Amino acid sequence: MGARVQFLQLVISGIAQGCIYGLIALGFVLIYKATETVSFAQGELMMLGAFAGFAAMTWLGLAFWVAVVCAVAVVALLGMLLERVVIRPILGQPAFSIVMLTIGIGYVARGLVTMVPGIGTETHTLPVPYKDEIYRLGELVLNAEQLVVIGATGVLCALLFALFRYSKLGIAMQASSQNQLAAYYMGIPVRRLNGLVWGLAAAVAALAGLLLAPITFVHANMGFIGLKAFPAAVVGGFGSLPGAIVGGVLIGVVESLAGFYLPDGFKDTAAYIVVLVMLMVRPNGLFGERLRKKV
Repeated sequence: MGARVQFLQLVISGIAQGCIYGLIALGFVLIYKATETVSFAQGELMMLGAFAGFAAMTWLGLAFWVAVVCAVAVVALLGMLLERVVIRPILGQPAFSIVMLTIGIGYVARGLVTMVPGIGTETHTLPVPYKDEIYRLGELVLNAEQLVVIGATGVLCALLFALFRYSKLGIAMQASSQNQLAAYYMGIPVRRLNGLVWGLAAAVAALAGLLLAPITFVHANMGFIGLKAFPAAVVGGFGSLPGAIVGGVLIGVVESLAGFYLPDGFKDTAAYIVVLVMLMVRPNGLFGERLRKKV
C-alpha cells in the first residue's frame, strides 16, 4: 500500500471516528444553546443507546433498523425525563452545580448498567447486518461500518438543518436559545422546548452509540468517549451546531494521523492539544460568535 493510499485510509478512518465525536458534541451544543448549561452525561446516554439497541436485538429479536428506532426513542424519552425530574428543579442555580449534577447522572447510569447480571460487566458485539463488509476502490479499502457512520451523520445533519430552518418547532427552539425571556413573552412554551431539546440531544447521543458499537464493542465504559466529544464542541465553537460536526471531524482526523505517524501517547492527547491551540488562536472556536465584554 502506497503512502498516499495509507494517508487516505487514515483520513477516512478519522472522519468516521470524528463523526461520532461530532454527534455527541451536537448534544453538548443543543443543551447549551437551550439552557446555557453543559451536560456531561452525553457519553453515558450514548452508552445507554448502544445497550438498548443490543437488548432489543438479542432479547426481543427485533431487526436491526427496528431496534435502532426503538433504542433512540427510549433514550430520547429518558433524556426528557431527566430534564423534567432532575435538571429543571435546579435551573437558575450556579452553573457548577448543574455540571456536577450531570457528571453524577453519568456515574449513576454507568453504575446501574454494571449491576445488570451477565451484561453490565461484559463486552458485547452488536450484530449489525453490514458487519465486516468491505468495498474496494482501487487500492483503497472502505469499511462498511465507517461508511455507515459517515452517511448517517450526513443524513442526520440534513434533517436537523431542515428542522431548525423550516419547521415551527425548530424556529421556536432557535428563538428560545437566543433569549428565553423574550421567547416566553411571545407565547413560546420555553420549558416544554427545553425538555424536547434534552430529548433530541439524548436521541442523537443514542444514535452515536449505535453507530459506534459495530466499530468497537458495547460495554459500560464506552461513554468515556464523551471526554473527546467535549473538545470537539469547543473547537467548533460551543454555540454552533455545524461547528460541533466540523470540530469532531477535525479532532478525529488529527487523532487518526497522530496515532500512525507520531510516537505512542500522542493519539490520546491529540484532541486536547488541538483544543489548546484553538483556544490560543481562536478562543471562540471555528464557528463561534465573537463576544466582547466592556469593562
